Amino acid sequence: TPGTRQVTVGGAIASDVHGKNHHRVGSWGNALLSLTIVTPADGRIEITPESHPGLFWATVGGMGLTGVVLDATFRLHRIASTLLSVDTDRTPDLDTTISLMESGDHAYDYSVAWIDLMAGGSSAGRSVLDRGHFAALEELSPRQRQDPLAFRSGTLATFPAVAPLNFVRPATVKAFNELWYRKAPKRRRGHLQSISTFFHPLDMVDRWNRVYGRGGLLQWQCVVPLSATDELRRMVTDVSASGLPSFLAVLKRFGAGNAGHLSFPIPGWTLAMDLPADPRSGSAELLDRLDELVVSSGGRLYLAKDSRMRPELLPVMYPRLDEWREVQATADPEGHLNSDLARRLHLLA
Repeated sequence: TPGTRQVTVGGAIASDVHGKNHHRVGSWGNALLSLTIVTPADGRIEITPESHPGLFWATVGGMGLTGVVLDATFRLHRIASTLLSVDTDRTPDLDTTISLMESGDHAYDYSVAWIDLMAGGSSAGRSVLDRGHFAALEELSPRQRQDPLAFRSGTLATFPAVAPLNFVRPATVKAFNELWYRKAPKRRRGHLQSISTFFHPLDMVDRWNRVYGRGGLLQWQCVVPLSATDELRRMVTDVSASGLPSFLAVLKRFGAGNAGHLSFPIPGWTLAMDLPADPRSGSAELLDRLDELVVSSGGRLYLAKDSRMRPELLPVMYPRLDEWREVQATADPEGHLNSDLARRLHLLA
């Protein structure tokens, strides 16, 4: 599951979404057995990796440009409870975070680090690393065992349409990050958390994006190879030095990718952050520099979150782009399918 539950099955397929367990099980396409799709060329058709490998893997991560997904069959994991047993480590810097993830992620089903991109100096990249698994019945209290599959997905509050204060300022976000970091335990084991708390914390506040005000937010997510730790450190220090307010940043470790032509994950480190979209903030210049770091390291940006990358970088980041274009053109020979993303990045042939 991605970081929000506000996602459709078709959208998950089109984006080949990943979760906090990619290092163990891969992305959505890895769990997908078959799907029914409507293409301009063939109408309604059921496809599997065996029957239509080209169209299947062009659709997985294909940003909705091969057709309309009607239904899908996919594998799920059986769980004994809706609570997760979570181990937490508060790290003093990025190197410690990387070291813990490299040495221990294999022992956990889920792993994610909230990373403080406003901390500088020796504290650059300090993080709160949460790793865990769905709890077995014997890990629950007697009361919790009475209804181990209970699940509530409501919201705690709704962010007001007009914020009373400008929360996304460097001083405010820096203070929030300090509080978030300090409230986390240095080391805690076996703490039980709900699905909403562990997987979808932002969904607990409806319309949370309003915190960015009328200017809105800009999301950016990259993946760089596991060997590109120097480039990862440079990204973290550059964002910190910029002073731009970012309080929604996470670091995860990807495992092997799949056969999707435009699927985002590759074995590596993925860094995701939100920044104010205001063009006066300087975020555009910063992200252009980060894009170049990503490309030089052999990485790529996540198309599902992109709203501003330069189109000439796309074929460098996604070397199977021409192969995908051939399949897409066969599925849509008259060019009925398009999107703002495709037009901006010249995605279609």
